[in-house]
Amino acid sequence: MIVFRRWSVQRRLTLAALLCALAGYGAIALLVTPIMHTVATGFLTEQAAGAARRIAFVVERDAPARLRPVAVTEGTDLIQVVDERGRIRQASPRLTGQPPLSTATATGTGTDARLTTTSCTNRVPGVHCLITVGFRANVGGRPWMAYAYMPAPPWYVSPLYPPAATLCVLLLAGVTACVAWLTARKALTPVSAIRNELAEITATDLGRRVPRGRYRDELDELARTVNETLDRLERAVEQQRRFASDASHDLRSPITAMRMEVEEAMLAPEEADWRETGRRMMEGLDRLQNIVADLLTLARLEAGAPGRREPVDLARLVSEELGRRTDGKPVETRLRTGVVVEGDALRLSRLLANLLDNAERHADTMITVTVGERKGQAVLEVLDDGGGIAPDEREAVFRRFIRLADSRRRDAGGTGLGLPIAREIAEAHAGTLTIEPSERGARFVLQIPLISS
Repeated sequence: MIVFRRWSVQRRLTLAALLCALAGYGAIALLVTPIMHTVATGFLTEQAAGAARRIAFVVERDAPARLRPVAVTEGTDLIQVVDERGRIRQASPRLTGQPPLSTATATGTGTDARLTTTSCTNRVPGVHCLITVGFRANVGGRPWMAYAYMPAPPWYVSPLYPPAATLCVLLLAGVTACVAWLTARKALTPVSAIRNELAEITATDLGRRVPRGRYRDELDELARTVNETLDRLERAVEQQRRFASDASHDLRSPITAMRMEVEEAMLAPEEADWRETGRRMMEGLDRLQNIVADLLTLARLEAGAPGRREPVDLARLVSEELGRRTDGKPVETRLRTGVVVEGDALRLSRLLANLLDNAERHADTMITVTVGERKGQAVLEVLDDGGGIAPDEREAVFRRFIRLADSRRRDAGGTGLGLPIAREIAEAHAGTLTIEPSERGARFVLQIPLISS
């Protein structure tokens, strides 16, 4: 079994084809054997019938005046002529001196008076069962019987049949195995090409693709799936590269600012305002801490770290989150009670907080939060009355470290990760987070499947 597991697919398929061929051809040979036996029995029976009919005709013509020894013809050398009293009147040389091998009489009249049966005896050396065919002969009004006997064929028909059948089965199985070997080899050639191409593709050469097949079969589907996987891998690697580049840039900016503050203070330590320097250092550290915390959150979301799954009432979630916000622009709520989803309350609170923080930065006077339902989906909307977001920039704001000019002007200390984190949380809950058109400001719409009742 261990050796078989180490075999290639081509060898396994060939062995399977060989075993199936042996079983199939062997079964055919076993099924053909009874047919051959029936055909052989019928042939020998007709051969014996011809000899018995000929002898019966001669007996009717010549007996009892000129009975002569029975001539052996047509391959039948076991013949007896029996009178109405059961006495042997004629016999072939092999049965001379033997009592009647059969005393059964034929049924019917005229030329239809024929007997066909099989009898077993030990009187004939080398023969056990005999095919017996008898014809009635009318000799002076007395019913005589002319019998011809043929050795019944064995179940295997002939001593030559088993080795001949075995040889044919082996030859056919060998031919089938060779065809299976060549077919498997040709069929697996595209697999080898795919494997070789994949082996040569590295992290720095993800633009290469495996060759497609000429026919639209399973192997072509495999190549297409592999290429689609490589496409996703290339996009993921490129996204990680951009993410690493953007993250390093955003981390470098506060570090550079803090270094400059320290270097300026150290150039003139007596004149430096160390309290003000410390305050600016704390601002830089706060920004670094926020960036690192957001990066860790994104890493956990991308890794698929499972959150708690519990019923969450969105109206209550909004009320609790707004209760923790003691300052900022006024918030108008339109909350429908009983809108319940299944998810992680902490992560959904983080999503709502990020949307509210974004609306706080861009709203002029008012923020509106709405909870409702739409086509079997729970809907949470956060709308501000600010300048809004241009349609061609509505997807860009969900990319990491992307901050529009208005956002940088209103809040220079942002990380550019709040909205990407919010979308990741929405997708982790099988939902969507998009920006929909509004008369004024930016309208963020979260849709999550309602909890199944």
